Amino acid sequence: QVQLVESGGGLVQAGGSLRLSCAASGRTFSNYAMAWFRQAPGKEREFAARISRSGGRTYYADFVKGRFTIARDNAKNTVYLQMNGLKPEDTAVYYCAADYSDVDVGAARMIVYECWGQGTQVTVSS
Repeated sequence: QVQLVESGGGLVQAGGSLRLSCAASGRTFSNYAMAWFRQAPGKEREFAARISRSGGRTYYADFVKGRFTIARDNAKNTVYLQMNGLKPEDTAVYYCAADYSDVDVGAARMIVYECWGQGTQVTVSS
């Protein structure tokens, strides 16, 4: 398995930006498709974005399209989530996750992902 550590969360005003990072260690990072999920208080964890092993394919939940961008640097074993135009409803704990399969079917389902980070808190004030 790969170990994942998120960073970059914090408090930001509405309309602001943050870049989350997820550093991987252990197994070969480029063998995993990566994703970001988020979980708001009292709500279920939900899919936000996914990127394929090579970075050539990306997928986004409708609520982040046009505002968030997922990217990866396989040389640095890191996946990023650039978040612009943040809204108070984006407040959540953000988790990165790793999927050994590069097949994108079911990419929004948590069960697809074998490894998870501990999460980083993002708080957006109005």
